[in-house]
Amino acid sequence: VVLKNSITVMESSAKQETQPKPRLIVRLGVFLASHHILFSVICCSAGIIALLLLPSLAKNTYLSENALIPGSANPLFSTEDAIEANRFMKGIEAVAGDSIGGIDMAKFIAQQIEDMGAEVCYHKFLPHSKHFHPLKFFTSMSKDMAIQPNGTDTNFGINTIGIIRAPRGDGKEAIVLVTPYNSQRVHSNELLSLALGFSVFSLLSRAAWLSKDIVWVSADSQFGEYASVSAWLNQYHNPVFLSHSVISDTKIYGADHIYDGNTEKGEFKAFKRAGTMAAALIFKVGQTRRYGDRDSVTMYAEASNGQMPNLDLLNVVHYLAVHRQGFRVNIAAFSSLLSSAWLRVISEFFHTLGTVLRKINPDWKLDIAVPDYVEGTANLANSIYNQALGVPTGSHGAFRDYQVDAVSLEFSPTFNVRNENAKSLFLLRGGRLVEGVVRSVNNLLEKFHQSFFLYFLTAPSKFISVGVYMIPFALLLAPLPIVAAALADGRKTMEKLAEKSIDDNKANGSAGFLQSKGGSWKWLQAAKVLFVIQLWAVLVSLLPYYITQIPGATPMQSAVIWAMLSIVILIALYVMFGSPYSAGVEWKLLKATMITSISIGLGLMSIINFATAQLGALIVIPMCLFSRPLKARSGMNFLPRAVLLASNITLAALGFPPAALLILKGLSKGSWTVAVGDFWVWMEFLWEWSSATYLYLFLVHLPCWLLCIHVLLHPCRQAESKMKQE
Repeated sequence: VVLKNSITVMESSAKQETQPKPRLIVRLGVFLASHHILFSVICCSAGIIALLLLPSLAKNTYLSENALIPGSANPLFSTEDAIEANRFMKGIEAVAGDSIGGIDMAKFIAQQIEDMGAEVCYHKFLPHSKHFHPLKFFTSMSKDMAIQPNGTDTNFGINTIGIIRAPRGDGKEAIVLVTPYNSQRVHSNELLSLALGFSVFSLLSRAAWLSKDIVWVSADSQFGEYASVSAWLNQYHNPVFLSHSVISDTKIYGADHIYDGNTEKGEFKAFKRAGTMAAALIFKVGQTRRYGDRDSVTMYAEASNGQMPNLDLLNVVHYLAVHRQGFRVNIAAFSSLLSSAWLRVISEFFHTLGTVLRKINPDWKLDIAVPDYVEGTANLANSIYNQALGVPTGSHGAFRDYQVDAVSLEFSPTFNVRNENAKSLFLLRGGRLVEGVVRSVNNLLEKFHQSFFLYFLTAPSKFISVGVYMIPFALLLAPLPIVAAALADGRKTMEKLAEKSIDDNKANGSAGFLQSKGGSWKWLQAAKVLFVIQLWAVLVSLLPYYITQIPGATPMQSAVIWAMLSIVILIALYVMFGSPYSAGVEWKLLKATMITSISIGLGLMSIINFATAQLGALIVIPMCLFSRPLKARSGMNFLPRAVLLASNITLAALGFPPAALLILKGLSKGSWTVAVGDFWVWMEFLWEWSSATYLYLFLVHLPCWLLCIHVLLHPCRQAESKMKQE
């Protein structure tokens, strides 16, 4: 008997030892799902802290492409070129006073280009009309800029284009220089920009080292700097053939024909092209600053939907401007953050923490100075904001639409324009800077590809790469699938998933799991609610197409009509498909569906425009994770109940799109007041530029916010009945 009992014990222990355990990833999922609240708090806190640490993690920029070798050759731009620029400036200033519609200025520039032996042509374009169209977000912006007769006789612009054929090239590549000016109201700084562009172009026409063609575009910016460059690029890449019929007195024939009313025959300049664009440089002279010890250059790099030029192009400009020509290089920043008291407190805390960590490990260099952290945060916030907005910060964005790396430079001189000596010195330094950039790009044998395309700038010489700024976003997104799985069916789903993993090799185990879950279709009711809300969001996003047809409507009236129609459509959909509470949908399933939807939306948006996804995650994810029905707190104590109630209401209020507009306006412009019509103006601005942020706001953010409101207002009848039964 003793022997038989011992054999039985040994067999049972052997069975326990041979019984397979759930996989490690399944056990980890079960553990995280059972502690999803704590896991959510830790991940969200870590994501916000990591985002605040980004200025401390910024690296110094460096050149990845060895062929650029900026500053390796002595500049050829001399004082004689500066004198020639002054002569050109005086000549065009005399012409500008008598110019009719900018035609005389265009003809003067063209004549100067012809005199140096370069090719020249004109380009006529019409203003871009602002009309909302649903398909505009899925088509190229350049097609909207195409020349379309609109019935006007005098409302057009003229670009003057000069082309230098490279003596050492084969005509397959080109470098583009752009100088914008307003032909209707020319200011002294714009004349100085044209003089700088002409002097550099004149120098390059005599250069024997050129291997790429040079294209100089004198862009008529009376309708905006972007419109003129985009219209020319559209004609450059997509030829438009127009009839050369006379319009009337002082006009242009087609796109290339100028008629001044004084001759019987107009001046015809056929549209000309060079090779594939290797890079583009847009430069202009801004207003004179009355303060500062030296001239400065501000770089603008953000293009549409968060696109950025290759970082090597910015590095070349920064190196030549600072180390060769003595300019101070700036990037745009949020001025309101530079004087922020709370940001200075955070920077002092991180500085102290970084000092302690550096004593532990010298490689942890997080102890940057407090002024550097504040300035870096202001620059980083502006970089994220401009990329998230999806609107180009200059005409360089038009080149990025054709996958051409481009950057805009705005010179800010500190001298008086009438000071001839200071002006000549400025032209000398500015001309050498542009020449140096052209030399570096001319050395390239292929397109920019070595350095980063995805980055944020914290300073002109510091950047944050994609591998670093993805960390805060990943931490914010990490708890979403865990919380959705925990809410879907509690621990039962995870336990059954563990059982399925044990019997994964057995066919009947998988079938039994599916069979046990096949009878539960409660999630379909939550999916139905999500479908109705997504359908409503799509209809709301299309309403501006019809509202813009109303003649004479002000922004405030349009915004009110938009809001009223949105409410009416939502009520109509609920009448057709039923209220979200009528089918008895549990709030946990509704919240799980909301979290799943926002996970997919943020994931897709991070591919289109990461900055938009990052800002959206900061607002939406805490609102989704911590939303609970207001009636589900009856069993809590007063203090936890009050904290959850206040946090839910605060997060829901901040998640409302107009509230987000107020926050962004306050951070960017320092103004914390907003009118009803400002929201319409903001949305009109986004759809005019075909920004993907518009689609995010109405197809991802707004449905998530409405689902959160449904969760907060859930009656919780089933939850109360279950508590009574227990």
